[in-house]
Amino acid sequence: MTFIKINYLTRKYIMKWFKSLAAAALLLPAVTMAAELPEALAGKKLALVRFISQGDFFQAYLSGVESQAEALGLELQIFDARQDAARQRDMLDQAILQGFDGILLQHGFTDSIKDKAAKAVEAGIKVVAFDVDAQHEAIPQIQQSDAQLARLALEQMVADNGAQLDIGYIYVPGFPPLERRDAVFGEYQQRYPELKEVARFGTVNNPIANSVADQAAAVLRANPTISVIFAPFDEFAKGAKIALEEAGLAQDVKIYSADISTADIQAMREPGSPWVATAGTNPAVMGEVSVRALAMLLAGENPGQKVLVPPTLITQQLLNEQDIQNMKQLGQKLPAFAHADVANPDWMVLPTR
Repeated sequence: MTFIKINYLTRKYIMKWFKSLAAAALLLPAVTMAAELPEALAGKKLALVRFISQGDFFQAYLSGVESQAEALGLELQIFDARQDAARQRDMLDQAILQGFDGILLQHGFTDSIKDKAAKAVEAGIKVVAFDVDAQHEAIPQIQQSDAQLARLALEQMVADNGAQLDIGYIYVPGFPPLERRDAVFGEYQQRYPELKEVARFGTVNNPIANSVADQAAAVLRANPTISVIFAPFDEFAKGAKIALEEAGLAQDVKIYSADISTADIQAMREPGSPWVATAGTNPAVMGEVSVRALAMLLAGENPGQKVLVPPTLITQQLLNEQDIQNMKQLGQKLPAFAHADVANPDWMVLPTR
């Protein structure tokens, strides 16, 4: 009996050892692939030169930039222009003079940055631009699919309310993503002549939501027939929500927007919230994609002139029914929202989630 017991335990131990060895062998290819980054990325330094930073979207975008840069072993420095076009130009000059290997431009005005961006390219620096058109063939444009963002939100607006509406429209010209969304709004006005824009307003003065709320309060008093507000930027939607709630109109006017964040989810789920739908991409994913595209340029690969990340429609009803409380849960319930398989060659190392 003693001999049989020892033999059984020995066999059990040997089988367990072989299973462990086999499991380790299965992991080897993934470890090898993760270690085989292009040599051209070694020791490279990146500069993020951003025009706008206030708001949940931009904080999440930055977190994506930082996590993807860390995953690739790239050194990152942040230049924050704080919505000052002249300052962004100066910071772009600084990044060029300091000899960064790659520059990521985030928002801004084309006329403010296009000559400096061209100067960076001429200096041998790789450049990508997120939601700003640098107007240079060597600079890939990283974009949410802004047309689809607007289209999803507007389709939901018409589906919920019909096409005979008095609309308050929050818009600031000069920003490429907003201009692309505005073009789709114009298309819908032509398609549905009874969509009546009775007021257009907006600002990006800090704090954006509070500044928009002040404007919206005056607009609502002057235009009591407004039944929906189209706010194609979540900070605009926050401002509209503040104004509607302070005016006691949250049950009478609905908000349709673009962009999404944890704070937005919480605002949409508040009891009686007028914010009923938004269309968005994961801003952290947008940050990751931006860095991946820049890494591809540094590795001698071409991510394409336009790198588009598709959006998702997110409704108040969906959030409540699925009990989604934050961006992590949104990604878990909607896997397509958690990752974009673009600018993602075989050698790319993705951040740990």
